[in-house]
Parts: sequence; structure tokens; C-alpha cells
Amino acid sequence: MSKLRDYLDKNPQQAKRLLGMEYEQLIKLIQAAELLEQERRQEQEKAKIRLIKAGGGRHQKLSVEEQILLTLIYLHQMPTFQMLGLQFEVSESTANDIFHNKIKILRELLPASLVEQIKKNEEGLGVGRKNSAGIEVSSR
Repeated sequence: MSKLRDYLDKNPQQAKRLLGMEYEQLIKLIQAAELLEQERRQEQEKAKIRLIKAGGGRHQKLSVEEQILLTLIYLHQMPTFQMLGLQFEVSESTANDIFHNKIKILRELLPASLVEQIKKNEEGLGVGRKNSAGIEVSSR
């Protein structure tokens, strides 16, 4: 378990400040992400042609829980990947890879922001729309 998770377990009221969500929401999100990750791995395993025995190879340095925390910290605080790597004791490129991998899972689990929803609608229609302030928003 990471130092951050230990801190949040002892001080759940700080979760909103550090990650932008309540502690209870964080726990539910981590559980849902772990389940989704497990389902994805099982699907990949079915289609995989194995050269190496199951359980072989290099193991991940961070647990799924720590990877979700890394992603949430990046989304809330926007530090550099170098800083995230130092905080979670992984390389800068590993922090970047983890973020881009886990953001896909979080997009499935969390509702999209209003901006993302508007962008998707505009791209699908290929036309501009007016936002709530009456300003036309183009799809470019």
C-alpha cells in the first residue's frame, strides 16, 4: 500500500483536497477500476497465444490502486510526469504510460465532463453549436 493511501485512510477528510473527490467515492472508484481491470485481463488472456507460462514475466511495480491514485493526482493537480514518477518511485515514462492506460478505464467509470460531451456531439454532427451563453462553438 502506498504512503498516499495510508495517509488518506488515516485522514479521509483530505481526499477531496488532494484528489478532488470524497474518500467514499475514491474507495468505490478504486474497487470498480480493479474489477474492470480484472475483466479486461481475462478477456486478453482468452485471446492470447502464450509463449511464457502464466504468472511469468516482469510484475508491475504499482498496484492498480496506486495507478488510479497516480492518475487522479495528475488530473486534479497537473504535476509533471517527472514529479509523479518521483512521488510513486517509477520513471517519468512509466508514470506517463500508467496515466494514459488508466485514463481509459476512468473514462468508462466516470461521467464525461460537459466539455467532452459537447466536443463529441459536435464532432459527430460536424457543425458548430451555441453554448449556454449563446456563443457559437465550432468543432475545430
